[in-house]
Amino acid sequence: MIDFFTHSFNTLSHGLLGYVVPFLFVLTIVVFFHELGHFLVARWAGVRVLTFSLGFGPELVGFNDRHGTRWKISAIPLGGYVKFFGDESEASTPSAATLEAMTAEERAGSFHHKKVGPRAAIVAAGPIANFILGALIFAGMALYYGKPSTIARVDGVVADGAAAAAGFKVGDVVVQIDGKPIESFADMQRIVATSAGSALVFQVKRDGSVVSLTATPALLERKDPFGNSHKVGVLGVEHKSQAGEVSTSPVGVGEALKIGVEQVWFIITSTFKFLGSLFVGQGNPNEVSGVLGIAKMSGQAASAGFQFVINLCAVLSVSIGLLNLFPIPLLDGGHLLFYTAEIVRGRPLSERTQEMGFRIGLGLVLMLMVFATYNDILRMAAS
Repeated sequence: MIDFFTHSFNTLSHGLLGYVVPFLFVLTIVVFFHELGHFLVARWAGVRVLTFSLGFGPELVGFNDRHGTRWKISAIPLGGYVKFFGDESEASTPSAATLEAMTAEERAGSFHHKKVGPRAAIVAAGPIANFILGALIFAGMALYYGKPSTIARVDGVVADGAAAAAGFKVGDVVVQIDGKPIESFADMQRIVATSAGSALVFQVKRDGSVVSLTATPALLERKDPFGNSHKVGVLGVEHKSQAGEVSTSPVGVGEALKIGVEQVWFIITSTFKFLGSLFVGQGNPNEVSGVLGIAKMSGQAASAGFQFVINLCAVLSVSIGLLNLFPIPLLDGGHLLFYTAEIVRGRPLSERTQEMGFRIGLGLVLMLMVFATYNDILRMAAS
């Protein structure tokens, strides 16, 4: 038992030292753009912004801008916040007594005295900024590297696999999956990997004609290039690239932006597919990662090259934006849920109800963090 904990500690210590810098780089970019979304729309709506902080806890360094906003970097670099005039805490919780005592001039710059529309816009701006950042990064990568293309040809069919059961044959070329054009074997892999247990309709070219096949990818464990194990959908086909078959074509700005938006949408839909699989008992909850897992991925991406770090920034930005839209009090989605209730009722929820909601939300977030961190520790100790 002692040896196990010693090995685990040594593994975690060695790994964390190599992951800290790239992790902080990735997280800082994502958090900065998220909070910048809140900040810019708040300024547009006439709300006074008291603080723009990267991180929580004691201030390490900061300055005041000409509008009186304190920009700072804080000691705990695991997130950030924008504090508005009228907020009692970093979670944007108000105090009824403080709000009531404000003068007319103070109310004009108070977040909580704005109409529900501007407040909702300010809150939603953070996640939206994350989606925009992800789309722009994906678009920029497409502009810089071009669009790779490899024919989605089946060069082998695994016996007893999903493809064999569906009737795939060597030489088949996949051109569509569920009506979506397939331009490369990587396109097909990406869709299949996130569709375990779901029936997919494939349009394949075979001997000059188009054949429709229906296959359900199986959920199997596979290792990525870094040796991490993941359970993904597997069709059971093989592909062997031939000389001169892989090509990269340049794209224009319009097409690059289209690619960026499509990538963002793919991450969103894949996330909901994963959550749905968890709900019906088919997904693996151990795939949920926390801070340590993200740090590990950041280090691995850094070891592979800068483009992988930037790609991770985009994926993480979209994921964090989506997570923040979940209707959990304390998250942006929880605030939007309260605003929806306010629109329906014609008045805000009581201070007590909101406080109870934030406490429940805090509990849910903490439980998720503990569960995710537990998964991370087990994975890193076993590696």
